[in-house]
Amino acid sequence: MSENNKKIETEFKEKLVAINRITKVVKGGRRFGFAALVVVGNQKGSVGIGQGKSKQVPDAIKKATEVAKRNQIKIPLKEGRTLHHDVKGKNGSGKVFLRTAPAGTGIIAGGAIRSVCEVLGIQDVVAKSLGSANPHNVLKACVNGLRSQNSPKSLSTIRGKKISEIVLKREEK
Repeated sequence: MSENNKKIETEFKEKLVAINRITKVVKGGRRFGFAALVVVGNQKGSVGIGQGKSKQVPDAIKKATEVAKRNQIKIPLKEGRTLHHDVKGKNGSGKVFLRTAPAGTGIIAGGAIRSVCEVLGIQDVVAKSLGSANPHNVLKACVNGLRSQNSPKSLSTIRGKKISEIVLKREEK
């Protein structure tokens, strides 16, 4: 059983996005706490974000990683390397714009969005964060945008058509 658990843990790639230090002033001085924001993914279209708090940094990161592994969501990728179409995401005042890119472009994105793309397995994307620069809002906006994406497979099931019909109609225009 322990071998299976080790195998499951190694298939995930985790990235630390941000650490915040929180100070509580008490009678004897200051008490420090830490909040960590982590992104976890399997580089095959699955991603999760998590937040953890603790008195020590390693414990906060560990808690955040566990939360992120529990909150995994599946994102459809085109050819396993990019998005199906341009996407806008919003969370609070954090807005993001993710655009598909041809092969060989790489990940052109900043901070939090780059972390999500790397652990998700996206290899070619152009992204821009608009509005808030707060990593929490930017991360959630990015995941909301990726969730709103429609793949040809999902559209074909909704419309009751074949995938080839949908893809052909897009290419004809």
